[in-house]
Amino acid sequence: MRNIAKIFSLRAVSLGSALMLSSLSALPLSGCVTVGQEFAASRVPEIKVGQTRKQDITELFGTPWRTGMEDGRPTWTYGIYKYSLFGGDDTQDLLIRFDNQGVVKSYTFSSTRK
Repeated sequence: MRNIAKIFSLRAVSLGSALMLSSLSALPLSGCVTVGQEFAASRVPEIKVGQTRKQDITELFGTPWRTGMEDGRPTWTYGIYKYSLFGGDDTQDLLIRFDNQGVVKSYTFSSTRK
């Protein structure tokens, strides 16, 4: 009876291991990871340093994906990052720096899109 229990126990462990291994090995087959959120990159030229305010930025691009601070001043980041094992990466990143009055002090836009 103990031998039968050991056999069933070993089969259960083997089956569980096989299922877990097959699940983990299937993840890379999708080959694609996306982080962030899409934003209207075509509207970046509408940003005017020293003129555009936070409210204007929200109207142009929506809620920022990330917010932070740089040198004690607020920063907003809009970004979409798509990475693929079977093709090129597709990324766009917009970092906006504001002065203490909420006006754009500077911004940086980067993209791998052509």
